[in-house]
Amino acid sequence: MSVRVSVNGYGTIGKRVADAISRQDDMMLVGVSKTKPDYGALLAVSKGYDLYVPEDRVEAFENAGVKIAGTIDEMLEKSDVVIDALPGKQGVSMKPLYEKYGVKQVFQGGEKPGVADASFSTLCNYDETRGLKSLRVVSCNTTGLLRLICTLNREFGVKRVRATLIRRGADPREVKKGPINAIVLNPPTLPSHHGEDVKTVIPDLDIMTSAVAVPTTLMHVHSVLLELEHDTTREEVLRVLDEAPRIIVVSTESLGIKSTAELIEAARDLRYRNDIPELVVFEESVTVNSREVMLFQAVHQESIVVPENVDAVRALMNLADSWRDTLEKTDKNLGLTYKLF
Repeated sequence: MSVRVSVNGYGTIGKRVADAISRQDDMMLVGVSKTKPDYGALLAVSKGYDLYVPEDRVEAFENAGVKIAGTIDEMLEKSDVVIDALPGKQGVSMKPLYEKYGVKQVFQGGEKPGVADASFSTLCNYDETRGLKSLRVVSCNTTGLLRLICTLNREFGVKRVRATLIRRGADPREVKKGPINAIVLNPPTLPSHHGEDVKTVIPDLDIMTSAVAVPTTLMHVHSVLLELEHDTTREEVLRVLDEAPRIIVVSTESLGIKSTAELIEAARDLRYRNDIPELVVFEESVTVNSREVMLFQAVHQESIVVPENVDAVRALMNLADSWRDTLEKTDKNLGLTYKLF
């Protein structure tokens, strides 16, 4: 029997998560929600997704000629799990409604950690979060950091992390945030919150981060310095990263890719929506000095958390016995079992 999953919010993350859930053979997409009868609502209907709306918006959708399946309350009545994909800080206000209908909940990284029983990252704490009532999939930047840290920690042990995040100024569709001509301290105080967010998954990790926002919409880039527990070599680090799931090692020399623009251009040719749910590590940047590892990595903020949302549902509903099992199933269904390059 498939687990019934609804997606509350059909924006940048919600529409991608809905597509991902619809491709899982152990899940059934109940439907998605919208508050306005706009292009996104029409897109959902055109894909055959049942569309649910707030009760006070039913008339607006009917007047616009957009077919709806019912209200958000009715969607939740039919669901086992709801994935909250509303804009940041709105999910917490919906929690009482979710609890009213007894559905388990997956929140996004825009919510504060206290919204859920635990913060979640598949490669780091899937096994510890099975059977909980609610999870918070950490943000795109935190997901990227955790994939790297937990992959290297499994092989070498990670003692200390320092990272600078060069963040995109806005998502491609967020025209209200531009145009801009600045590098913004984001935040101006140090350390930034990203390291603390990592620690909601790995509490004892010694990590500090800083961040700036730059005038681009494509991807984030991280400059990361890690201190390992054991000596290693560049060849060993590259081997581990190249073999790791949900990480792509890109050679700037052989592929001529040394920017986020070139990454996205390649993805436009190779992937639906030009999405790159994997973490991208630039091969030539990887430098190892005994126990120190330094590298550049890139994060596609629109899609990197999508596989983790699927895995979070499996954790809540005990659909897979280990992180390896859910990862293999999710990635196969999403076509991520091959390397992009």
